[in-house]
Amino acid sequence: MQWEQFLAPYKQAVDEMKVKLKGMRRQFEHEEEHTPIEFVTGRVKPIASILDKANEKGIPLEKLGTEMQDIAGLRMMCPFVDDIIRVVELLRKRNDFEIVEERDYILHRKESGYRSYHVVIIYPVQTINGEKKILMEIQIRTLAMNFWATIEHSLNYKYKGQFPKDIQMRLQGAAEAAFRLDKEMSLIRGEIQEAQAFFNRKKEKKDRKK
Repeated sequence: MQWEQFLAPYKQAVDEMKVKLKGMRRQFEHEEEHTPIEFVTGRVKPIASILDKANEKGIPLEKLGTEMQDIAGLRMMCPFVDDIIRVVELLRKRNDFEIVEERDYILHRKESGYRSYHVVIIYPVQTINGEKKILMEIQIRTLAMNFWATIEHSLNYKYKGQFPKDIQMRLQGAAEAAFRLDKEMSLIRGEIQEAQAFFNRKKEKKDRKK
C-alpha cells in the first residue's frame, strides 16, 4: 500500500471542505445575527488508526476506499441542538457532494451515551489524473456533546473499549448531564443570542474606531 498516494485525495478533500463549511459560517455572520456553526475542524485518520479499524471490522486493504467511511472526517460544532438540524438541512441542499447515509445519534444515542449527527458523503476530488470520488464523514454536534465525546475517545484508547463498570456508569451520567446542559441552554437561547448580538455590535464599533 502506497499510503502517501492513497491518502492524498482524502487530505485534499478535507482541506477543500473546511474552506467551504467555514465559508458557510462567514455567510451567516454577514447576513444574520446568529450563526448555527460555531467552528469547523477536519482530519485524515492516521495510518495506524486506519489499520486498527480495518483489522477490527475485517476490511481488506484493497477495499478501504469503499468500505471505510471516515478516513476523511470533519466536525461541525453548533451552539444549540436545534442548530444541528438546520446545518443538516443546509448540507442536504448542496450539490457539490452526494449524501449517502445519515445516522442520528441524538434522537437515538449510543448505549455509551454518545450523541452526534453523522452525515456520510461522496465527495468528488479533482486530481491531475481526473476525478476521484471518496467517502467522507461529517459529524455535527454541540460543544457539550463534543467535550463528552473527546473525553470518551481518550478513555477508550486507555481501556481499549473495555471500560471498568464505574467508569462506564460515570460516562453515561456525564453524557446525560451534557445533554441536560444543552436543553437548558436551548431554553434561554433568545437571551444568549441577544447578548451575543449586543457584544458583536459593540466589538464592531470598537474596531471601526481603531
